[in-house]
Amino acid sequence: MYKSILKSCGFLVMLFLIGCVENPNVTEAVYLENPNTAKSWVAGLQRQLAVTTNTVNINVAITSDNYFNNYSQYSKVFDQLQIDYFDPDVNALQADIQELREMALYGIDKVLPADPSATAKDEAYLYFCLGYANVLGGELFTGLPTSNKGTVQEPEQLFENALEALQTAISLDPSTENLSAYHLLMARVYYNLGDTDNALMLTQEAMSVPDLLYQVEFDGQNGPSNQMQNATYDALPNRLAPLPRLDFLDPKYFSVGPPQSDQKPVAIVKAEEAYLIAAEAYLAKGNIPESKDQLFNLLALIGQRQTFMVDDSGETRNGGNRDDYPLEPVPMRFSEGDELKEGYVLDRQQGPVKVFGISGTKVSREDIDSSTTEDELLYFIYRMRQEIFISEGRRLVDLGIKYPISQIEQDNNPNVPDEYTQAIIPEYISSDSIDDFEVGPQGEITIIADYNQILVANKTSPYTIPFF
Repeated sequence: MYKSILKSCGFLVMLFLIGCVENPNVTEAVYLENPNTAKSWVAGLQRQLAVTTNTVNINVAITSDNYFNNYSQYSKVFDQLQIDYFDPDVNALQADIQELREMALYGIDKVLPADPSATAKDEAYLYFCLGYANVLGGELFTGLPTSNKGTVQEPEQLFENALEALQTAISLDPSTENLSAYHLLMARVYYNLGDTDNALMLTQEAMSVPDLLYQVEFDGQNGPSNQMQNATYDALPNRLAPLPRLDFLDPKYFSVGPPQSDQKPVAIVKAEEAYLIAAEAYLAKGNIPESKDQLFNLLALIGQRQTFMVDDSGETRNGGNRDDYPLEPVPMRFSEGDELKEGYVLDRQQGPVKVFGISGTKVSREDIDSSTTEDELLYFIYRMRQEIFISEGRRLVDLGIKYPISQIEQDNNPNVPDEYTQAIIPEYISSDSIDDFEVGPQGEITIIADYNQILVANKTSPYTIPFF
């Protein structure tokens, strides 16, 4: 689908963005004089958005309690919450987010003015990518500079930058679906800022498209392919193993036939989030009945999402670093002392398994209906957030973990103080329990720590649950 505008090292201004060797036959001036440069620049941004999505998804999955890297591919230290500013994966994550932002800015400042055929929709997409890059920067990093050798901006300022860019995108693109996606992304920003009123208002705007789904596409032929799909389904052995209580949600992405011809998209904005934000906002306002209604509506939406029956018999959790993952249904405790629960681990050798391509959860209407206190309902909100957003690069935000600015950035930017080169790992998170479990004498599984319970117990912490 994508034309690889980045593969030619001399392709215009990518010279300063990715450090390639200059092709003297393709200069910036020559490129900007070509027809339809805005369209080609948008295609390049689409590709970079896919690259960035891959980097975010893989690293967040491993760092969080969602997945364990059970193979030699990808980071071997993020599972232990060893997050060093000199780690090349930290630098790659920062570089891809920054490149998305810089490409968007160059398109706005240079490409659009040079192309009389550029449309308002092209411009809106550039502002969307600018806004989304700032959202990711604010959510995932201790802070980031937003210009070459610029001063570090705090996450709150990055979020304000995102709001400004997204508001501009809204003014440029009147299409209903895109407007809803931009409104919901703004609601996500206000959620991160702890602003219940604005978040609620924007979720209502977003709900004008009840089944909103804004996805990033991948290309198995020309690249990039979906790396979460590869890590959890296509590659054998599968490289990432889910926490056993999330086994029923793995894989979210799969291929039928050759992976090169079947790459599943990744949702970065979807209607489910509107209900989750609204439910938490109403709960923060003390309105438990309305919060429950939002979650009931959410369950109805999930019930309408398409599911698939997929042959996953190649999955044996045999990466080699840990060999005690359950391969058939076993009872499970979410934490020590919890009651045993059934139905969380699938038997993939007995035939096709159900795959939730967009959203799935085991939280039931009965669970929600029986919740009588604020904390009980908040627990289910965060459990649903974890289950619904799995494999979408979202869990780290809920945990409150942030990556540091990379050493390469600091070495080349005198405006990066040491404080930003230290990862934020809240005191309620332990590397000994982040995605660990024990196997009992009858094969029963006990998860070492239920981090959704831990989050609720720490709801007043500045790192998590922003509405409280």
